[in-house]
Amino acid sequence: MPRFSLRRTAKRWHRTYREARMVALALKSPAHPVLAHVVVTRRCNLACTYCNEFDNFSQPVPTAELIHRIDLLAALRTTVITLTGGEPLLHPQLDEIIRSIRRRGIIAVLVTNGYLLTPDRIRGFNRAGLDRMQISVDNVLPDEASKKSLKVLDQKLRWLAEFAEFPVSIHSVVGAHTDRPEDALTIARRATELGLISTAGIVHDDSGRIEPLSPVHRRVLEQIEGLSKSRFSFARHNPWRANLVRGLLNDWHCTAGGRHLYICENGLVHYCLAQRGYPAVPLAQYTREDILRESKAPKSCTPYCTIFCVQRVAALDELRNSPRQALVRLFPAKNPETPAALPLPIRVLSALLLPSHDAPSGRFFRKAALRFLRID
Repeated sequence: MPRFSLRRTAKRWHRTYREARMVALALKSPAHPVLAHVVVTRRCNLACTYCNEFDNFSQPVPTAELIHRIDLLAALRTTVITLTGGEPLLHPQLDEIIRSIRRRGIIAVLVTNGYLLTPDRIRGFNRAGLDRMQISVDNVLPDEASKKSLKVLDQKLRWLAEFAEFPVSIHSVVGAHTDRPEDALTIARRATELGLISTAGIVHDDSGRIEPLSPVHRRVLEQIEGLSKSRFSFARHNPWRANLVRGLLNDWHCTAGGRHLYICENGLVHYCLAQRGYPAVPLAQYTREDILRESKAPKSCTPYCTIFCVQRVAALDELRNSPRQALVRLFPAKNPETPAALPLPIRVLSALLLPSHDAPSGRFFRKAALRFLRID
């Protein structure tokens, strides 16, 4: 086996271990952020008409200040940091920022439009220790709304398939305002062909709300989700999105502001990208008490929310608080008389959590697993 493949395999197993530890920490304690989005620059090299998260003039956040914010997040025991913008690749010291995240034992994720990727930059991210990358591709051919097209980015995707030692997710969107929903399926199939991960979201407005999907859009979304090789995919087992595509509201509790943080370029903590302005407290002043308070605070936007990462964090908290109900919600039985078949990772998780498994052997397994993951 080529040395490059061995290195990729070793990194994949090490990343799986660290991500399992992240999940276990989230299930063990509610008092730390699971995921924080950190804006490294508000400037972007594109001007997509649907986006309200960029400008064309801001200077990058100074590297020393970003590293200080990473230190503050590490002190809060944050387990995942996603670097975002604007366009993060415009930051001149992005590799050093990624290295500073990894040095603190935190999982490092990058969200980018991919335009500025080169083989050398990808190799630099390998050396820095980047754990995951997400690229949004909006259409097959560029149009007035977005230049993030498959035609322009296909060479970048081929470079990522060849050189990246980290997983790459290609994210497309469907929704009421997308004129060519079949583009999302073409993009997803190309990502799968290259060995990359394909995901799909639903177009939402500035507040995070969506309109119900048409039958055509719903069919495209189902086809994209069917491309996943994984037995478990939060996209396929996301009860919130399943309701929204049918025009139904959701009854759930959002823990943003506590378990999910959005740190803007000014260093203020917000709930998420769609709810900036709340609570808008400087990160340097954010405490464990703020995390617990905001995690419990009700949010009026939750019935309509489409923010995937916030929902994923909420699913972990549901598993921690009410494991039986959460598993039924994530994996509803097709036949009321027959329990749903759970994927192996979920069966292991339920063995750790469910009270019926709290026999001596279950306690031994739980203790051994926590020791293996280095969790006190």
